[in-house]
Order: sequence, then structure tokens, then C-alpha cells
Amino acid sequence: MSDVDDIGNATEVTVDPDPITWHVDRREDLLPSDTPVQLLDEYGVYHPHEQFPLSVTDDEHRAMYRHMVMARRVDDESIKLQRQGQLAVYTSSLGQEGAQVGSATALRADDWAFPSYREHAVARVRGVDPSELLHHSRGTWVSVHDPREHRFASQTVSIGSHLVHAAGLAVAAKFDGTDTAAIAYFGDGATSEGSSHEGMNFAAVFSAPVVFFCQNNGWAISVPVTAQTAAPTLAHKAIGYGMPGVRIDGNDVLASLAVTRWALDRARRGEGPTFVEALTYRMEAHSTSDDATRYRPQEDLPAWARKDPIDRYTRFLTKAGLLDDEFVVGVEADAKELCTRVRADVYDAPHDRPDEVFDHVFATPTPRLEAQRAHMLREIAAREDQS
Repeated sequence: MSDVDDIGNATEVTVDPDPITWHVDRREDLLPSDTPVQLLDEYGVYHPHEQFPLSVTDDEHRAMYRHMVMARRVDDESIKLQRQGQLAVYTSSLGQEGAQVGSATALRADDWAFPSYREHAVARVRGVDPSELLHHSRGTWVSVHDPREHRFASQTVSIGSHLVHAAGLAVAAKFDGTDTAAIAYFGDGATSEGSSHEGMNFAAVFSAPVVFFCQNNGWAISVPVTAQTAAPTLAHKAIGYGMPGVRIDGNDVLASLAVTRWALDRARRGEGPTFVEALTYRMEAHSTSDDATRYRPQEDLPAWARKDPIDRYTRFLTKAGLLDDEFVVGVEADAKELCTRVRADVYDAPHDRPDEVFDHVFATPTPRLEAQRAHMLREIAAREDQS
């Protein structure tokens, strides 16, 4: 092929016939398996998996059981608090405890978790006090807990934006020469957001040590996953980024632990990000402001109830001799005590200055913003006068 230089002389130019051959060294199989990875079946029977070996101590087994039960009890208490007007809104994680506790248990203390607004069980594993999270639902403050202390970022309501944050932190950790990894939690609906694409593409290009953990609970509010994507599965989307996609039984806490641990180890070796699709089910509505009976087939619920992550794990632990009546009763007593304290912490908690929300929009407030603040304060004052 010839080209023309600045003075009109023809020159020979060598052109690579295949400009993307530099990707050819990526030999790993990126396709997810047809069958989701499952280590613990619905009857509580353990089946070893060659690719995802499991190493769990007895104490770790009991800790995961405790986290799952405690998270579910607090979840129930939180719904009651919202119904009593103490929380503005609450997003339940009922039925997703296995996916959350298993994956969070795979994290090291120096790893970071980036949640959406439904990762209450993950927060529990990371040591975050549930009452601090509920202040977010109450509107008291955006984030009461210290993200740096727990390596658990603030809950994210804007769908998909935190995948960019997770990718950014993971790249920064890599540049710093540490082997800290990150995990980002999101639902099936987030895969339709531009921010999710940006985060996953950025992470893949820079081989960031991050795991993208998608809890496919079947519904993005009222939109079923079948209307969410034309891909065969959500895990197939990973191929386009050059990362492996793995589908797992999201109600299997052991599969969640084993696969996430594998993905984190892979990330620490410098092999880049992984997309995990955890197939689970949202047993409650999208939030306490939603009526799922208007769009979700109610006949689906009994079938998923039989796949309950706590029930199957209880069967497994009982057969293994790791659960006894004293331990189970103790966990229930601790859960009741925790719920009582959470209720006391949240009930009628003061909101301080309502207009504080305007303080952190711009360093220098704009006239329009100040006008909105003044308008809100006038409305509050008028209501107080009427009462």
C-alpha cells in the first residue's frame, strides 16, 4: 500500500492486515457453563466441584450460618420499621442471603466491597452496624458508618455508578503495588446502565483486581430479566469485555464462597476482573414502595421458597454435625437482641437540619440552589405552624 508524504512523494506503508491480533494471547475460555455452578443442592447435599474447590473451617461454617440468620431477622425488622413510618423506604434482601454472605466471606479484611442498596447481609459480614445502614433508609444521613473502617463503601442508589468506583479503586490498588481487591454488587437491571459498561470495560482494559457480582434476582423492579437483555445469559456479557463470566446457583452459599474466592485469587494474580452471575430470587417486592403482585407471577414464589438458602444450608450443617439446638437457639436469641437494639437506635431518631442536603452539592452554592433551600425551609416552617 502506498501513501503520499508532505511533498507529494509516494511512500510505502506497511499495514497490519489484522489490527486486533494483539488480543490473540487471551486463550482462556470466557464462556460461562450451561449449568450454573452448584456445590450445595436444595436438599443440603454437598457435591465437590473440580474447578472450584472448597476449604471452610467449622467455625467459618457456623459464622456464615449466623450471618445469614441475623441478616434475615434484621431484614424482617426493617420492613416493620418502614411500615410504622420510621423508614422512608427499605429494600429487602430476603432470599439473597446465600449469595451475599458467601461472596463477602471470600473477601480479605483489606479488600473493598461496593454495594448497591440491597447488600445488608454483605454489610453484616463486613462488620457494619445495621442501625447505621438504616439511617440511610430513614433519610437521617447518607452514610453513618465509616467506609474506610469496614472497607464497605456507602450504599449506592444511582444504578450502576458504583461499578466505576470499584474499578477505579482496584486500578489504584494495582498502581500502588498492593494485592487489595474489590467487589461490586449489583442487580440484573444495572447491566443495562451506561455506568456499568464503563466500569467493566475500564476494569478489563487495565486488568483491575475486581469482581463484578451480579445478583440476578429475576426482576429489575417490574421488568423481567427476559426483557432486560438479548444475551443468552447475563454472564455472557463478560465476553465482550474480555473477562470470564461464571454463573452460579445464587442460593448456594458454598458456591458463592468458592467461586468468589476463585475470582479474587485470579484477580490478585494479575489476571483481571471476573463477572459472576448469581441466580437467585427477590422473595420480597423491589422495595417497600413497590407492589410486586401487580406484575410478578405469584406461582413462582413456592418453587423459589423450596430453594431457600438458609434452609438448605441448615440441612447441610445439621447432617455434618455442625449445628445443635444450643447453637441455633443462641443465634435466634442474639438476633432478637440485635433487632431490639436496632429498633431503639432508629425509632424517632432526630433528623437534625433538613437543609443539610444542600450543603454538599457545590463548594459554592448557586443562587438557584439557595432558592430551593429557602423554599424547602418555608414549607417545613409552614407545616410546623399548622401542627
